[in-house]
Amino acid sequence: MEFQVTNSPFNQEQAELLNRLLPSLTDTQRLWLSGYLAAVQGTAAAAISAPAGGAQGLATAGSTVDSGPVVSKEVTVLFGSQTGNSSGLAKKLGKRLEEQGFQVTLSSMGDFKPNTLKKIENLLVLVSTHGEGEPPDSAIAFYEFLHSKRAPQLDNLRYSVLALGDTSYEFFCQTGKDFDKRLAELGGKELAPRVDCDVDFAEPASEWMNQVLGALAQGAGNGAGAVGSSATPSSVVCEAESEYSRSNPFQAEVLENLNLNGRGSDRETRHVEISLEGSNLQYEPGDSLGIYPENHPRLADELIEAMGWDGNESVSVYKQGETRSLREALLRYFEITVLTKPLLKQLAELTGNSGLKDLLDPSKTEELRTYLSERDLLDLVQDYSLKGIPAGQFVSLLRKIPPRLYSIASSLKASPDEVHVTVRAVRYESNGRNRYGVCSVQLADRIQPGDSLPVFIQHNPNFKLPDNPETPVIMIGPGTGVAPFRAFLSEREETGAQGKTWLFYGDQHFSTDFLYQVEWQRWLKEGVLTRMDVAFSRDTEQKVYVQHRMLEKSRELYEWLQEGAVIYVCGDEKKMAHDVHAALATILEQEGRFSPEEASEYLTRMQQQKRYQRDVY
Repeated sequence: MEFQVTNSPFNQEQAELLNRLLPSLTDTQRLWLSGYLAAVQGTAAAAISAPAGGAQGLATAGSTVDSGPVVSKEVTVLFGSQTGNSSGLAKKLGKRLEEQGFQVTLSSMGDFKPNTLKKIENLLVLVSTHGEGEPPDSAIAFYEFLHSKRAPQLDNLRYSVLALGDTSYEFFCQTGKDFDKRLAELGGKELAPRVDCDVDFAEPASEWMNQVLGALAQGAGNGAGAVGSSATPSSVVCEAESEYSRSNPFQAEVLENLNLNGRGSDRETRHVEISLEGSNLQYEPGDSLGIYPENHPRLADELIEAMGWDGNESVSVYKQGETRSLREALLRYFEITVLTKPLLKQLAELTGNSGLKDLLDPSKTEELRTYLSERDLLDLVQDYSLKGIPAGQFVSLLRKIPPRLYSIASSLKASPDEVHVTVRAVRYESNGRNRYGVCSVQLADRIQPGDSLPVFIQHNPNFKLPDNPETPVIMIGPGTGVAPFRAFLSEREETGAQGKTWLFYGDQHFSTDFLYQVEWQRWLKEGVLTRMDVAFSRDTEQKVYVQHRMLEKSRELYEWLQEGAVIYVCGDEKKMAHDVHAALATILEQEGRFSPEEASEYLTRMQQQKRYQRDVY
C-alpha cells in the first residue's frame, strides 16, 4: 500500500520519499508518523499500518487502520512548589506537551480538586520536599487526601513523578517518593520511572521530561501530533538562552552594601542593593534573588593543603570537559561546606576506607546524621585520612555549588532597575575551627560597591500580595524574615493600596537590631503601615517572640481574619514558623471557639485559598 498525494500536505516527490523510507521504519516510528500525518492533515485520514505478516505501508486518505487502543491525549500536570522550582518546570513541560498536540491541564496541587483524580488517565507530578521530608504548603491538602481512605482506586491511571530535593537533607526527595509509592498502591501504572533531583536539577529534569514525552508519544501515537521520543534534553527544558536565568545568571553590579545593625550588636545584617540595569530581569514582591556565591578562600586553601594538591593543577568543572585551576574550581564551582550521604558513599567505595564504611553502617544512623550536620569537606578528609586521592578524581564526586536564595526586600516600582536583599552574616566556631556562611560572609567581608555578582530571579507564585488592594494584610517576619515585607509595603506605597496592614517584627535588642526602623516609622506615620507590634527577645527578663505578641493581640488578630485578612509568614522554618502556626491555631480556639480539629482545618482552608502564605527556610 502506498501513500497518495491526494488530500495530503505533500507533493509527489515528498510522497515518493516517504514510501521509500517506510520499510526501514520501526513500529514506534510508524506510530509517530501516523500521528504526525493526522495532525498536519487535520483528520485521521492518514495512518500507518502494520498488519499481520509484516506488510507495512501508509493507508490512503479515507481508509481505516487498527493501530491498537487509543490512549487519551489529555495530560494533567500537577506541581507542588515552595520556592517556585517545581512550578517553573511544570510550566515548561506543559508548554512542550501542548506543542506536541496534547491537551494539558496545568495546576498547583493547592488548586486541584482531588475528586477529579479518578477521571485522569495521564498524570505528571512535579513536587519538591520541604523541611524534614514534608510536602510544600501548597501540596499538603492533596498529599493528605491521597494518603487517606478517601483516595480512589486509580487502575486506569498512567503517571510519573519528578521529585526535587537536596541530598544534604536526610529525607531527600521524600515527598516525591511518597507520591510515587502511593499512586502505585492505588493501582496507577508507571509511565516513566521517577527521577530524584538534587539542587542542580536542570539535567535530570530534562532527561525525565524526555522519557515522559517519549512514553506519551508511544501511547498516543494514533492521535495527532504525538512527537517527543526523539527530543533532546535542551529542546525540552532549556529554551534558547536569550534571557538571564538560573542557568545563565546576570553579572550584576553591587551599588550599596550596608550593615543594618548598630554598634555593640553581636549580629551583622547586610542590606545589599544590586543593579539590574541592562538585564531586563523582572520581579514582584514575594520573589527571591538567586546569588551564585564563592567559597571562603581560606577553606579552599586549607583543603588543598590537607590533600597535598597543587592549586594550579587543571581539573574538569563541567561534563563537557571545560577546565579550571583546582583553586578556582574549589572557590567557584564545587560545594565544599556541606556533606551529603551520597558523597560519603562514593568516597568509601573509591578508597575502601574502613572508618567511612563504619560510619555509613545502618546501625550508625544518628551518628551519621550528627556528623553530616556539623562537618564540612575539610573535616572529612582530615578525620578519615583521605590524602592521596588525585584532585581530578576527587572533585568529580563533588556537586556543583548551589545558588543561595534571598527574599527580595524591594519593589521594582519603587526602585527601578534595582533589587535589594537583607542577609545576616553567619559565623560560628565548631570542632576547633571558625565556620562561615558561604554567601552571607562573602557579602559581608569580600563584596564592595562596584563588584559584581552572578544573579537571577526566582519567581515564587506562592508568596504574593492579594489581587484586591483593599484586602487586609498581616505580616509576620522576625529578623531577616522581614525582608519581603519591606518589598510589600514599598509596592503598596507606590500603587496607593488602601487595605489595612499589620506587621509583627522581632529580633534581639531594640537599640541595635531593629532592622529598617526608620522606614517602618515613616510608613506608620503615612498610613502605609496601619499597625506594628515588636518583640525584642533579649530586652526583657523573659524572652518574648513574635508569637507571644500575636497571642497578646488575639482578639484584634481574629477580627482581622474574620474580615478576610491574608497572613504572611517569613523566616526560620524549624522553630519560628511552627510556633507561629501554633499561635494561630490557639487564637482560633480561644477567640472563635474552634476545636483543635476545626482550627487545623480552618488554617488548611486558608492555605488552599491563598490566605495563609509562608516563605520559610
